[in-house]
Amino acid sequence: MSNFFDDLLKNIFKPAEKAPMKVRENFVIRESEQLDLTKWMDCAESETLFDLVYKNYHFKRTAIDAHPQVHILDSPYANGFAVSYEEPFDLKSFSRLFLAFSQRILALGYEQVSLDRKFEEIDDQVKMTEKFYFKPPMQLPTEGTLISQLYGNVALEKVSVDNKPSFIKLLATVYSDRLYQEAKPFDQLMDGIFEK
Repeated sequence: MSNFFDDLLKNIFKPAEKAPMKVRENFVIRESEQLDLTKWMDCAESETLFDLVYKNYHFKRTAIDAHPQVHILDSPYANGFAVSYEEPFDLKSFSRLFLAFSQRILALGYEQVSLDRKFEEIDDQVKMTEKFYFKPPMQLPTEGTLISQLYGNVALEKVSVDNKPSFIKLLATVYSDRLYQEAKPFDQLMDGIFEK
């Protein structure tokens, strides 16, 4: 009988298990970062990295692996790609590439809805995800016409683990609502992002 009471007291007074950390915050790109990005997007390094990622994307579509690794995300309602943090990237060029993707998405007619940063504790590691979220411009529906969704909603993420970059991921998710036109092909979105 004493075992029952001992077990009961242990359960009542045992220390609570620590819940994993999860923090989300909005942030903005500083003016100095924006100026640096503008200069970088006009230099040879940016063109070389854009060309390399785009070439490796097409290689991956034909089942050829090249470095840096590009991964294809393909489903009926969402398409995208991810690029791994590998040579020839360094911390600065990888961050610049992430921000440059966001600028090219805006240039295609999208509106930025949010920019946030999420920290998560996973198995004694801290995962940080910086995420842009873009939507097609708002339009009032006109009778008899469908609303353009461009390529769907676009999410752009840069993921780091323990302050080390891991990958950048872009995902376009289409609307399956009868009020919207069919989404434009994902390949056209890729062309718009990667071709100057």
